[in-house]
Amino acid sequence: MLTKVLLILLGLSIILPSRSEGPHVESENRPSAYDDVYGPQPQAAEEKLLSEETKPTLSGPHSTLGKLPTATHILNSILNNCDHKLRPGIGEKPTVVTVELSVNTLGPISILDMEYTIDITFCQTWYDERLRYNGSFESFVLNGNMVSQLWIPDTFFRNSKRTQEHVITMPNQMVRIHKDGKVLYTIRMTIDAGCLLHMLKFPMDSHSCPLSFSSFSYPESEMIYKWEDFKLEINEKNSWKLFQFDFTGVTNITETISTPTGDFMVMTLFFNVSRRFGFIAFQNYVPSSVTTMLSWVSFWIKKDSAPARTSLGITSVLTMTTLGTFSRKNFPRVSYITALDFYIAICFVFCFCALMEFAVLNFLTYNWTKPRASPKLRHPDIRARALMPPRASAHQHPDAFVCQIEDSDESDGEEGPSCPAQQSLSPGGIQNPGGCCKWCKKYVCVVPRCEGSIWQQGRLFIHIYRLDNYSRVVFPVTFFFFNVLYWLVCLNL
Repeated sequence: MLTKVLLILLGLSIILPSRSEGPHVESENRPSAYDDVYGPQPQAAEEKLLSEETKPTLSGPHSTLGKLPTATHILNSILNNCDHKLRPGIGEKPTVVTVELSVNTLGPISILDMEYTIDITFCQTWYDERLRYNGSFESFVLNGNMVSQLWIPDTFFRNSKRTQEHVITMPNQMVRIHKDGKVLYTIRMTIDAGCLLHMLKFPMDSHSCPLSFSSFSYPESEMIYKWEDFKLEINEKNSWKLFQFDFTGVTNITETISTPTGDFMVMTLFFNVSRRFGFIAFQNYVPSSVTTMLSWVSFWIKKDSAPARTSLGITSVLTMTTLGTFSRKNFPRVSYITALDFYIAICFVFCFCALMEFAVLNFLTYNWTKPRASPKLRHPDIRARALMPPRASAHQHPDAFVCQIEDSDESDGEEGPSCPAQQSLSPGGIQNPGGCCKWCKKYVCVVPRCEGSIWQQGRLFIHIYRLDNYSRVVFPVTFFFFNVLYWLVCLNL
């Protein structure tokens, strides 16, 4: 009986484990049974996530931090071995610094202060054998806070007046250290540099504004600058502020200057600009030319209208004086005359001559031709006639003449004798009409009518009463030829 019970218990112990393991093995051998279910299994995902989290702990602490300890160790080692107070290669060879420059913004150019503003990114490259390292890192990039721990060239800009380094949001400086010891130092700055402007051809002038830099303490025997194939990047898409100028190009020179502290290598960039002519033309040339031509209107006004002609002439002269002062308002106080000053001065002379023309005309016609007849003959109600003496006495007085002096309303207010051309009938007896000088007596006619006179035959004379007619032609023609000559000379120089 006991034997039967033991056999039954043994059989149950064999059957029960086989039934409990059957479903588990099936689930492992049939993973496709869960392919029809959308989404991952929660238990399987939890087990996988747990396995991934436990992997780094099994691999050690160095795998958790990545390569950071290695980079920190390399950087600390090269900085500790480098003395930033001494230049690389000291006592052996000069340090060669390769320069590259990128222009962000150029301008504005101040004519009054003779300076210009430029925003640049200045790059310097050199080799420092003390910064070499071995490792999988090709280079280290350090921000501006680490610059003080490295040796940096003491480059300064020789013609700078004010220099600003940008520090927003961090100092705009960067240092890149390569594994072969190559160091790249980049800094962004805004410089107000001096530019000597030669204004002789203003406003048709062109200028070359320099940007000169060198080492402050290292002479040429210790530090050498050179261009990297003169690589200069100019970003003209930025907001350049050359309001009155056009950028025409850039050139460079390298020279050595001698100072009491040694011979220094100086690198200079020249930014070439040319002035835009439109603004100056509308502000100075057009008003001065129009004012000069307006002064000629007085030639078409009657000479009896003294107030109108005088006011027009004085207004033209004062306007030209104002234009000359305005053109020098925002201009450096140079000691020479510019092209614009010469043009305005000539326009001022034309306006002044137009005013003086009326003064000369008024003086000659109303003073030099004053009649010498007695008051009885000038009475408006009296008509006097000088009769010729008897024929017999005419031969005794060959210089006698017949002249009728009349005062009528048909003379248009022009005073003087009605027959001035017959003042002398003798070929050599030229009288002085109205007290003229000897030159005026030969070449100038100062009476209303000069036809038929004997003294003017074969001579070129000036009819004073036609002075306005002469001026209407002489002034415009002279001003036209002056403009042609002026622009040919200024544009071809």
